[in-house]
Amino acid sequence: MRVIVVGAGEVGRSIAANLESSHDVVVVDRDAETVEELTYGLDVLAIQGDGTKLETLRQAGLDDAGLVIACTDDDESNVVICGAAKANGDTFTIARVRRRTLLETWTGSEGAFGVDFMVCTDLLTAQTIFRISGLPAAQDVNMFAGGLVRMAEFEIGPNSPVAGSTVREADQYDSLTFAAIFRGEEMIVATGETSIQAGDRIVVIGSPESVTGFADDIVCTHDTDADEVVIVGASEIGFQTAREFEEHGFNPRLIEQDHDRARECAEALPNTMVMENDATDAEFLAREHVDEADIVVAALDGDEKNLLVSLLARRLGVDRTVAVIENLEYAELFETVGIDVAINPREETAEEIVRFTRTDHTEKIAMLEHDRAEVIEIEAGQNSVLTGREIADATADLPDGVVIGAISRGGRLVTPRGTTVVQPGDHVVVFVDSAVLDEVSQVI
Repeated sequence: MRVIVVGAGEVGRSIAANLESSHDVVVVDRDAETVEELTYGLDVLAIQGDGTKLETLRQAGLDDAGLVIACTDDDESNVVICGAAKANGDTFTIARVRRRTLLETWTGSEGAFGVDFMVCTDLLTAQTIFRISGLPAAQDVNMFAGGLVRMAEFEIGPNSPVAGSTVREADQYDSLTFAAIFRGEEMIVATGETSIQAGDRIVVIGSPESVTGFADDIVCTHDTDADEVVIVGASEIGFQTAREFEEHGFNPRLIEQDHDRARECAEALPNTMVMENDATDAEFLAREHVDEADIVVAALDGDEKNLLVSLLARRLGVDRTVAVIENLEYAELFETVGIDVAINPREETAEEIVRFTRTDHTEKIAMLEHDRAEVIEIEAGQNSVLTGREIADATADLPDGVVIGAISRGGRLVTPRGTTVVQPGDHVVVFVDSAVLDEVSQVI
């Protein structure tokens, strides 16, 4: 399928890189230097031009395109691109926007603007922050099979009870699969004899109860609720994060320095305490007992500010810090200096869009470790290599780097074992090394 990606920022590049091996990808961008980099760096056709112009889209092959993805940094431009593409034919269109109001208008207008699917970056980021906040030590959390299956990635601290044990010794749960361990640059598919070391990032898949139980045990606590939440910065992401916590019954605190913005948020968020102050003021943070927070979310406009606020929170003794970063290259730096989780809005957006480009059998995907691996949910068809066979036999025909994590069968969770037989119609949650993803996707 021909896919036209308009906008070659972090989102566009990530999407193009993910699709280049399986689709005929054309990337459109206004910047000549960016186009040249793409030409030599990816197996795509890169075109310099204005994607809001129908002439440019036709040059990119709009007449033959099955999908147009508008992911520039301008919301209105993305809507215009999709509208132009839809007016020209029956191409499926995806628009990336930052403002939730546009998403709400589109949702309430039955697919207005010529947009078939709209992705709101700020809302996605807020939802990710909320999911991660509920599990201590979690680096990433996603739900599959309509909430029946949870995937989570945890970092193992030096004082964790499971540090130094094997996977077999740590596996005390009825419905949990240990999928893989990331150790530095190495990815290890977990077996019973795999040792768990401090500093490892371990991926588990199973029932929400088992994943929560594992989270409790690795940090020696049975209080996983982030009851006391402090959000620093009433950026759109900060505002959406406060609203997300409110909608789930929490009463967060939101710190914002700008008087007008603080007042606006106070009026719009009835269950949030909005405090007008500079969040980099250590005396203010101490006076307001921010040290008692279960989690502090840094959502200011600027990576450096978010780093400073997170470090101040850690110094005060806050249990957990989450920082929003715009520059993906800073992610490792943030986590190296002690920030628990760094979330990049563009990465979240790219992940959401990519799942729409997969085969019809792929229900959902989650990218791990900046796309080093994926967890995917597929519906097993009659021709799947998994169907009608014991998992031990079926996986022997798959490349290394594949783990069957969970099975949903008629709304019931089945924990996969070597003798489990996958049936047609089963929803199977699979961990896959990105290096073998294309090969695996073709047979499962």
